[in-house]
Formats: sequence, structure tokens, C-alpha cells
Amino acid sequence: MRLPGGERARLTMLYGGLLVLAGAMLIGLINFLVSQGLYTTITSAVARNPDVAPGHSSPLPTAGPASPGPVPVQRDQEALAAVKVFTRAAEQATQNRLLTISLVTLAAFAIISVALAWWMAGRVLRPVGVITRTARWLSGENLHERIALDAPAGELKQLADTFDDMLDRMEHLVGAQKRFAANAAHELRTSLAVQRAAAEIGLATSDPEAVARIRRKLIEVADSSERLIEGLLLLSVSDQGLDHREPVALDELVRTVTAEYAASRQARDHGITVQARTAPMTVRGDPVLLTHLVRNLVGNALRYNHDGGHVTVSVHGRALEVDNSGPHVPPETVPYLFEPFRRLEERRHARGEGAGLGLSIVASIAHAHHARTDAEANPGGGLSIRVVFPGPEEGR
Repeated sequence: MRLPGGERARLTMLYGGLLVLAGAMLIGLINFLVSQGLYTTITSAVARNPDVAPGHSSPLPTAGPASPGPVPVQRDQEALAAVKVFTRAAEQATQNRLLTISLVTLAAFAIISVALAWWMAGRVLRPVGVITRTARWLSGENLHERIALDAPAGELKQLADTFDDMLDRMEHLVGAQKRFAANAAHELRTSLAVQRAAAEIGLATSDPEAVARIRRKLIEVADSSERLIEGLLLLSVSDQGLDHREPVALDELVRTVTAEYAASRQARDHGITVQARTAPMTVRGDPVLLTHLVRNLVGNALRYNHDGGHVTVSVHGRALEVDNSGPHVPPETVPYLFEPFRRLEERRHARGEGAGLGLSIVASIAHAHHARTDAEANPGGGLSIRVVFPGPEEGR
């Protein structure tokens, strides 16, 4: 049965009721034990002190010897009866007095117990109140605030710390979503602005060469916008997790994708060597998403490279590693490359330029497969990106 009122009132009723019940049981036990031996105790006390017996009078001195007869026996019987009456009366009076004092004490104890229970419940629920006020006060603008509960270690302290950890994750996610939305809006707005400007210029001239040039530019921008939208959709799908898993031969997948990029026009035009070094490895996951993961890694390594460079794709143990040559990458910027629309340089809307979603899609697909992704800058330029997949039992 649920008690009425707030949590503090319910805790007060519970604590106070338990304290009063314990006090009543203690007083009842004391009264019971005292009443059990009270008659014997009073009788023994009277027997040891005959001077306190009612009706007792000191014997009067006599001139001669006591006369024989039933008088002494009668006096003893009368004295014994008087002692019994006195003992019963004393016992009853003592029990009544003890019961009265016990009830008064229990009433005072009940009042004190309820007051202490109310104070105790307030102390226990204080962290909950702090958490509640903080949760009501928080919004998207002040997610940096924390409870930082100053209390001894315990369940409520652990709850407050867990709430702070949740706020850390929420702040990170909200910040990432804000940056993602702002960057996506910027990318789409820029593409539309380029298309609008190209269309206005193309419509304002009758030069066939200019019209053809504007036409090519519009097609390039449209292709770039299409790749951007496809990347956003793929990122959204991978963020939702996997609906099913099946065994995927990652080494075969890597060899297939690497062969495609090795024969691509971009690799031939820039003299970039694309090669694979694979050992047998099977992972459980979505083959379509894993294909996108490998394609984005190899395509990103090929796109951000220099003439005569190399791209090496390795599969060994439980790791997929892509190493490439290219421009120097500051080590402090490496962790941010996995965020959407992060690039080393500002976008120029040149032919073949990516949308800045490749590594963020890689990280999202890897997370959906419970894999760990990390990267490090190569001393001579370029990056080494590693995706470590869980073992066969862990990936189920």
C-alpha cells in the first residue's frame, strides 16, 4: 500500500512509525517483566522488614510469663492477611503508576521520534532535492552546470555523480549536434549559393564557352550536394545501430575495394600506389556498412595525398589499418577529424573534394559494430587510421 504525501512525509511516517513501535514494544516488555515478579518482590521486602507490616504493634512488657492459649496464633493469621492485602494494594498501585509513566513516556517519545524522523528524512532526501532542482534548471544553454554533490560516499552520492556523468555526455552530444547542424546548413547553403551564382552568370551571357563552363560547374556542385546528402543519410543510418549481423570476410572485402581504388583514375593520374596486406579475418556485422567503412577510409587516404604517394591497407589480428602519405597533419587536430565537416583546410568546392563526412561516417559505422577507432599523424605526413574490431564472442 502506498502511503499518501510526498517522499519526505512517507519516510517520516515510516521512520516515526518504526521508532514508536519499537518504543511501545520496549515499554510493554518492561511492564510485563516487572508485573511478573512484583508480588514476590514486595512480599519478600515486607517479610524482611516486619516493622512495616500494617497492624503491627510492638509487644508490651508483662510482669509474668505469657498465658497459654490461641491468642498468638490468631495474631499471626491476622498479620499474614494484612500483609497480603498490603502487598496486593502495593502491587496494583505500582503497576498503575508504571503504566501511567510508560504511556506518558511513549507519547513524548512518539513526538520526538516523528520530529527526528522528519529531520532525518530531510537529510536523506537533500541530495535528491539538489538533483531535482538542477534537472529543472538545466537547458541547452547551461548544460555545463553540474551537481557536484558534497556528501559522503553512498548510493545518493553515486546517483549524483552518475547524473553529472550523464550531463557530460549530454553536453558533448548536444554540442556535436549543434556543430553538425550548423556545418550541414553551411555546406548546403554554400552549394546553393554557388549554383545560384553560376545560373545567374550563365543566363546573363550568350558565349557558348561560358555557358558550357557554367554547365560543368553546376553539374559539379550538384554532384557535390548529392554526395553530401548521401553522406548525411549514411551517417544517420549508422548512428541508429545494426538491425542484423552476419559473418563478413573483411580481408576479401578489403582486397576488392583496394583493387577498385588502385585502378581508379585518381590513383593513375597522381601516381599513387594503393596496395593491400591482408590476413584472414571475419567480423560479424552489416556487409553494406562495412563496405562503406572501407571505401571511406581508402577514398579519404587517396583524396588527401600527394603525387607519387602511397596508400597501404592492412588487415591483421582484429584490426583494419589504413596508412597513407600526404600533407603534414598537426597531432592536436587528429581527434577532431572524426567530427562531421572537419577538414585540415577550408573547403574550396574543387573537383573531387569531399564533404568532410568520411571519417565521421567511419567512426559511426565502427561504433555500430562495437569497434574502436583511433588515428595518429605520421611523422613524414599523412595519417594512420586503425579500426579494432571485437573478438568473435564480443561481437555477438
